[in-house]
Amino acid sequence: MKARRHTPEQVIRKLREGERLLGQGKEVGEVCRHLEISEATYHRWQRQFGGMKGDDVKRLKQLERENQRLKAIVADQALENRALKEVAKGNW
Repeated sequence: MKARRHTPEQVIRKLREGERLLGQGKEVGEVCRHLEISEATYHRWQRQFGGMKGDDVKRLKQLERENQRLKAIVADQALENRALKEVAKGNW
C-alpha cells in the first residue's frame, strides 16, 4: 500500500465506515482492505481516535502542537538557567 497521511477528519470517516462494515459481519482484514489501510493502522487509529468526533480530533491536534511548543520553551529556559549557573560559578 502507498504510504500517505490522512487528515483527522479522514481518519474519523474511515473509522466510522469500518464500524459500519464490521456491523455487517465483515472481518477486520476485509474492512482494512476496503479502507485501503493496514490492520495495524486500523487498530492504532481505534486506540487513538476511538470515540472522538471531528471537532475533538482537531482540538487534540491543536493541544499537541501547543504542548510541543511549550516544551521547547521550557527546554530553552532550562538551558539558559544552566548557562547562567555556570557563569555564576566562575568556570569560564
